[in-house]
Amino acid sequence: MTATILCIADEPAVGAILERTLTRAGHRVVLAATVDEAMRVVERTPIDLVITGTGLGARLEKDGAPIPVIVLTGSSSLGDAVMSAQPGAVDHLVTPIRSEMLEVVVGGALKVMRLRRENETLRRELARARGHRDLVGVSGPFRRVMEAVSTVAGSRATVLLHGESGTGKALLARAIHAQSPRAGEPFVVVDCAALPGGLVEIALFGREGGGAAGALERAHGGTLLLDEISELRLDLQARLLGLIQEQRFARVGGQQPIEVDVRVIASTNRDLKAEVEAGRFRSDLFQRLSVLPIRAPTLRERLEDIPRLVRHFALLAAELQGSPAPAVAPETLEILQRYPWPGNVRELANAVERAVLLCRDNVLRPGDLDQQIRQAAAHPRRPAIVPDLGGEMVDYNLDAIERLAIERALAATGGNRTRAARLLGISERTLRNKLNAPRAASGD
Repeated sequence: MTATILCIADEPAVGAILERTLTRAGHRVVLAATVDEAMRVVERTPIDLVITGTGLGARLEKDGAPIPVIVLTGSSSLGDAVMSAQPGAVDHLVTPIRSEMLEVVVGGALKVMRLRRENETLRRELARARGHRDLVGVSGPFRRVMEAVSTVAGSRATVLLHGESGTGKALLARAIHAQSPRAGEPFVVVDCAALPGGLVEIALFGREGGGAAGALERAHGGTLLLDEISELRLDLQARLLGLIQEQRFARVGGQQPIEVDVRVIASTNRDLKAEVEAGRFRSDLFQRLSVLPIRAPTLRERLEDIPRLVRHFALLAAELQGSPAPAVAPETLEILQRYPWPGNVRELANAVERAVLLCRDNVLRPGDLDQQIRQAAAHPRRPAIVPDLGGEMVDYNLDAIERLAIERALAATGGNRTRAARLLGISERTLRNKLNAPRAASGD
């Protein structure tokens, strides 16, 4: 491994040995005679390793530049003591310096540095993986929502996550935070539906006079998720709007403004536009939150992801029990793909965990599933067709509505006719016949 090595040597002979040996080994060497000179070098040049007999390690630690240090010492018996007194020290080198020992010690130090960097990278990857713990899928709707997450993550703008309960909105919020420049800072959640209005206010803003800091102060530098924001009182909505716009607030019972740097993400399972029209949600706050809206798709739109999700949740449940992950019988997956999942991914996770607990031969079979799921999957009801009135013209002719339902079922399943038929509650043969049937000419 080639490195840039800073050597602090007040004796020219020592500096010459260091420079000659390390250059011959393929490294770039920068010499400095004093600590102050060395610090000026560090400020303008990326340094991989330092060799010094001075107290440079303490200066580097104080100035926030954690560079590995090899300590020069006059006695091997003093080596450990000198290292313990030098922050950042990874090894020591006894003077007078022998070239072969110098190469060995430098090689070992660079290996330590590489391992530290790899461990730090692994730590970040593990943190990111935890943020994506249950975000599993390959379907079109899943890929599109994850692309949206990646797109908005780098901005400072507020994000509105909306969708049915159980679709994983909180996980998407964590994924946005994990991919953002704020990833190493706090991620704080306030559940607006779980607390009475007065407690929500204190939970958000804190209380003056000895009370605990509120979520806004704890989230400083990071991200604040307001879960089920539609439940927030109108007066608190006004305070929240002021916070988002000005990045300052006052605690409950206080007057002193507190400045914070917080990114706000809000989630809801309600139609906030309808809440605005009903007078239950502020229009200006809705507009502010809707800068970057993301809709979490339902599990009914992600039938293609069910096998992966089932295996994922089965693995997690088995880990909790300390047992090997069970296999999943094909007929079990078929039942799970026919069930409508009104509770979405959260309901699926609970169903799989229960099945793993009941599993006896390390294979998830239909009998391990809840009876309600088996019955509903055996007699699927055809879902009601609700036309999308969001600005498009709707033909109320029954044939036209049926065609619309078929087109959307195929779109939701990526063109898979078998799954589209299940979604529509008809057989694959019936779907094929309908697709092959000539369209009747429309008339007035």
